[in-house]
Amino acid sequence: MSRRSNARAGAKADPIYRNRLVNMLVRHVPRNGKKSLAYGIIYSAIRNVEQEMNNNPLSIPRQAIRRVTPDVTVKARRPSGSTYQVPTEMGSARGKALAIRRLSWASRKRPGRDMAPKPSLELMDAARDGGNATRRKEETRRIAEANRAFANPRLYQ
Repeated sequence: MSRRSNARAGAKADPIYRNRLVNMLVRHVPRNGKKSLAYGIIYSAIRNVEQEMNNNPLSIPRQAIRRVTPDVTVKARRPSGSTYQVPTEMGSARGKALAIRRLSWASRKRPGRDMAPKPSLELMDAARDGGNATRRKEETRRIAEANRAFANPRLYQ
């Protein structure tokens, strides 16, 4: 089996919820390889979301990732000395990975010392179309819109 087909298999399901999305969230939390601590942080975040929203615990992270997933991104191009921010369309797998990365970044950026409540607050804010991760998505969309003159003409039809 080639490396590419193995990479396409993606994330495995986590042990408690049997969900690949939870495992993808867990993979982006640890800083120094402490995966068991990351599982504890994400599971407590999901429990907090469930208590706060009185909802299916996995529907909120799904909804948050769907709201944070960007449609377009900008890439820096240097055709002749000057740098242009060229808007490009983003695929679904890349967009989902970027959304998860932005959610973990935004939860780390939240004030406070304890990491456990931060992901739950960020997930709930993102599900309601708020929070730093959603703001970052909107900033990227505005930059892409401002530089749409450099884009492929098919992108904005």
